[in-house]
Amino acid sequence: MSTYKNDTLTVGTATAKPGEVVRGGIPTVDLAGGVKVEIPVVVINGAEAGPTFWVNAAIHGDEPEGPLACALAVKQIDPAKLSGAVVLVPCVNPLAFSAAERGNPLDTFAYDMNRIYPGKANGYFSDRIANAHWEAMKDVADLEISIHSGGAHSFLDKAIFVDERPESVELAKAMGEGWGCIMSNFTKSGSPMAAMNNAGKVGITVELGGRSYTSPERFRYVGEELAKSIVNICYHYDMLDGTATYPDDATKGQQEALLAPASGIFLPEPGVDFLTMMKKGDTIARIINIFGDEVGELKAPADGMFFGLRALPNVNQGDWCCFFNKVEGPRD
Repeated sequence: MSTYKNDTLTVGTATAKPGEVVRGGIPTVDLAGGVKVEIPVVVINGAEAGPTFWVNAAIHGDEPEGPLACALAVKQIDPAKLSGAVVLVPCVNPLAFSAAERGNPLDTFAYDMNRIYPGKANGYFSDRIANAHWEAMKDVADLEISIHSGGAHSFLDKAIFVDERPESVELAKAMGEGWGCIMSNFTKSGSPMAAMNNAGKVGITVELGGRSYTSPERFRYVGEELAKSIVNICYHYDMLDGTATYPDDATKGQQEALLAPASGIFLPEPGVDFLTMMKKGDTIARIINIFGDEVGELKAPADGMFFGLRALPNVNQGDWCCFFNKVEGPRD
């Protein structure tokens, strides 16, 4: 919903006048102990009219990079100089985030909230939280990004999923310099991105960060990179005055998740690196058993690059080990 000059903007309990930043919450459900669960929200309503850009973070509770990005970005967006609005939802899944788990520990039926959008008003516990978030977002947001990372088990370098409509690819490229790993995802339901796109709007999923990048310096780096992209998107859509950057090596491809063929210790091959082209059949990693014997090997399934790699060396057969982009060619 594009904003109009002199209009207030309301999301949940947050109502911001033009030129204001207001915090609030999206009411969802009550817990058995009487605690009311709200999804935190920050509404930055620009002084001038323009599009509404919505940022979602921490739908997986073990992915704290998005909340940090929102905290850094809000300090860089002056509502007095903003055309349109930026809505930051730093923690879509507050119960999972509080437990530092991927999903809501109080819901074993709809555990992964990134698989159930648009949710159900009369569904399982997490279905109802997702539905409350969707109802707040669907008529307000024009553009949406969902921030993810490798969570507790992996590190993911800069990567984006789009539905290949031109407006979706445009939003992906507006993430800025270094965000050239852009893959196709045509799913029509399950994630906020899919629900947005199914509603005829524009949403993308972005990945950066994870387990091996949670040291103070690296965690801050990831947050700053994501915050820089939030501001870069504002530059691209003329919501803020500034010069946007763009990836100069954008590629089109398809994701393939590589799972552990054996249990043991996961060892990436020396010399392999993220977002670096490799040939089909090149070795990505090996798995040794507890005695040091090699029991498994992961190879590139096609020409392309990996953007995600397991960062927890202990591995069981069938665990996620590598997220690979099967590159189909350069993007225009």
